[in-house]
Amino acid sequence: MKRMLLVSLLAVAMTSCMYKSKKAEAPAPAESTPTPTATAAPQKAQAVLKTIKGSKLKGIIHFTEGDGEMKIETMVEGIKPGPHGFHIHEKGDCSAADFSSAGGHFNPTKGSHAGHDGHGRHVGDMGNLIADNKSKAITTLVIKGMTMKPGAESIIGKAVVIHADKDDLKSQPAGNSGARIACGVIQAL
Repeated sequence: MKRMLLVSLLAVAMTSCMYKSKKAEAPAPAESTPTPTATAAPQKAQAVLKTIKGSKLKGIIHFTEGDGEMKIETMVEGIKPGPHGFHIHEKGDCSAADFSSAGGHFNPTKGSHAGHDGHGRHVGDMGNLIADNKSKAITTLVIKGMTMKPGAESIIGKAVVIHADKDDLKSQPAGNSGARIACGVIQAL
C-alpha cells in the first residue's frame, strides 16, 4: 500500500512537472509592435544661393511638388538683367569657387538638353531665368517630370545653378549658358 501511495505521488509530481515544462515551452503571446510606416516624400524644398566671389547676387529658390508638377519660385536679386541659364545639377556640392563641384546637368533619364518643356529633356533643364531691368528675377515656373520622391530621379540633395549667359536650349550637353554664377543645394523642408 505504501508502495502504491509512493507511485501515485510520483506520478502526480511528474505530471505536474511535465505540465509546467510544456507551459514554459509555449511561445509567449506576440507583443503588438507598431508597423513601420513609409516616410512620406517631401512636398517642399528650397535652395539658398551662394555666389561667386565679388557678386552682389543673392536669392532663394522654392520648390513645391503636387499633382505631377513642380512649382519653382525664384526670388533672386543683384543679377544682370536678361536671361540666364537655370538648371539643376547632379551633385549637391557648391564648394568649388566656380561651382564646378556641382557636376553636369541632372540627367538620370539620359535625355538631351532642351528647354523646361522639351520632350526627352534632362530632368534638370529649367530653361532661362529672366532678370528684369532692376536686376531681379522673381518668377514662378511650373515643370512636369521632376520629383522629390526618394529615388534616382529625386531633386533633393542636388544643386540648382544659375549661369552668366542665356541658355540657347539646344547646344549639347548644357545649352552654352556660360559660367556658373550662383549655386544652392536643394534641401527638403
